[in-house]
Parts: sequence; C-alpha cells; structure tokens
Amino acid sequence: MRNRFDEQLRQLNSDLARMGALCEEAIEIAAKALIEGDPDIGEKALKFDREIDELERKIEDLCLRLLLQQQPVARDLRLISAALKMITDMERIGDQATDIVEIIPDLGGRTGGECASIQAMSRATIRMVVESVDAFINRDLELARSVIKYDDVVDDYFASVKKNLIKMIEKDSTDGEYALDLLMIAKYFERIGDHATNVAEWVEFAITGSHEGEEE
Repeated sequence: MRNRFDEQLRQLNSDLARMGALCEEAIEIAAKALIEGDPDIGEKALKFDREIDELERKIEDLCLRLLLQQQPVARDLRLISAALKMITDMERIGDQATDIVEIIPDLGGRTGGECASIQAMSRATIRMVVESVDAFINRDLELARSVIKYDDVVDDYFASVKKNLIKMIEKDSTDGEYALDLLMIAKYFERIGDHATNVAEWVEFAITGSHEGEEE
C-alpha cells in the first residue's frame, strides 16, 4: 500500500514540475511578445494556459484520490494539502500571462522595450515561479524562503515602472493610453510574483507545518 502511495506522490511531483514549466513558458512567451510588440507570438501563451488548466484538474484529482484512498500521515497530508493550494496559484499565473498577451494588440505596434523595468520584472517573476516549484520538488525550505523575500525585488521594479510611466506622460501627454496599458501589464507581472510567493509559502507549510498567513 505504501509503495503505491509513494508512486503516486512521485507522479504528483512530476505533474507539478510540468505545470511549473508550463507557467514559466507562458510568462516567457508573454514577455517576448511584449518586448517585440508581436501579438502573434503571444498566441502560444494561450495554448500553454489551456494545458495548465488541464493539469490543474489532473493534479486535483490525484490529490483527492491520495486523500480518500490512502491514510496519509501528517507530513504527507501537509504535502498534499499544499499541492492543492499551489495549483490554484499556478493556474492564476497562466491566466495572467494570457492577460498580458491580450493587452499587447492595444499597444498599437509599440513595445514594452521602452520601459526597461518591465523587462526586469518579467525576468524576476520567471525566476520566482521556477524556484518556488523547485523548492517543492526538492523540499528545499531555504529556497522557498528566498523566493518569499525576493518578492520585494519585484515590488521595487513595479514602483520603478510607475515612476517611469509618470515621467513618460509628463513628457508627452499623448502617451497616456500607452502608459496605462504598460502599467496594467506591470501589475499582472506583480501579481504573478505574488502567486509565486504564495506557492513558496505553501512549500514552507508542507515542510514545517507553519504557514505565514496563519501567523498574522
């Protein structure tokens, strides 16, 4: 019985790793489409988002079977519970990569390359997503905690984006609509960082039994 349970846990790890990789690819494509000003590139992100949704349902089903068919000890119960929470955040990451792509046609052929802080934000959020999932797969508490701290970096980039866009509007008021679109894109990247932070916090819970949200 335990061998079967361990096999299913390995499948859970594998599916979560795949879901994390799809999230990474979706963000990378959204960022590439933004920097190149090419909505056609972004269409690929929609495909990844659908795959992410399918994996969410598959992982949810696996977790429920593990809970109902097995009798997990406390540590395994925390891990399965954390996985159920994580996939919700990862699904939202896929959605927000799609949200970014959907704004790009509104930029009128202009690109996000005019705001360097957005490019930095995209790289930072990709790092957070990758490392938060790696922390779960490897049960790496220190990596999870470093992801949580790194969210401050993304927040700083977002503050920088806002300042740059305000200057852009002050310089040329006709750039107002373009600047607002870029601000919305930056907000989506910030939210992706928040979801990666949530994933890392659930990794911490899976390992330690303590969740930051419960302590507040």
